[in-house]
Amino acid sequence: MSETQTTQTAQKRQRLLQGRVISNKMDKTVVVLVERRVKHPLYGKIMIRTNKYKAHDESNQYNEGDVVEIAESRPISRDKTWSVVRLVTAARVI
Repeated sequence: MSETQTTQTAQKRQRLLQGRVISNKMDKTVVVLVERRVKHPLYGKIMIRTNKYKAHDESNQYNEGDVVEIAESRPISRDKTWSVVRLVTAARVI
C-alpha cells in the first residue's frame, strides 16, 4: 500500500452536527440543541427529535441563539465530547 492509501484509511470520519446555542453560562462551554426530523414508523407523521450536546468553546465567543457546527472530539470532561467548529449564522439582535 502506498502512503496516501494508509493515511486515508487511518483517518476516522468525523461526525458533524449543526444546532442552536441555548446556553453559554458555563466557562468555555456551550449547550447546543440539535433537531432532527424523523418519520413515525406506523403513522408516517414527521416528528422533531431534539438532543442537547455540551460543546467546547475555548474563547467564549458564541452567544445564545447562534447557529453553530459542532464536531466530535476526544472527551474533554464527563459530559463534553464535542467542540464548536464554526459559526453558521449569528443570533439576530432585536
